[in-house]
Amino acid sequence: MLHIVILRFVASVVRCMEFMFFARAIMSWFPQGRGSKIYEFLYMVTEPIILPFRHLTERISALRGIPFDIPFLLAFFSLELVLTLLYRL
Repeated sequence: MLHIVILRFVASVVRCMEFMFFARAIMSWFPQGRGSKIYEFLYMVTEPIILPFRHLTERISALRGIPFDIPFLLAFFSLELVLTLLYRL
């Protein structure tokens, strides 16, 4: 019973993080939103997850000129992978 409660809690946290990633991505499209307190909060919460992927991709010179934020996408998909693995337990 406790096992299921813990899995659901962790899954809820991961879903919340995915929502924050999505909100950060949408807010980044609007220049006036970047200086807001909400964007600063989203950046503060999501950047520690993105940062390891950013360090990995900096080593690959072919990814430097791409207009997409590859580390952001990798972090988001890793959250989705964690969620999929949780649901399989």
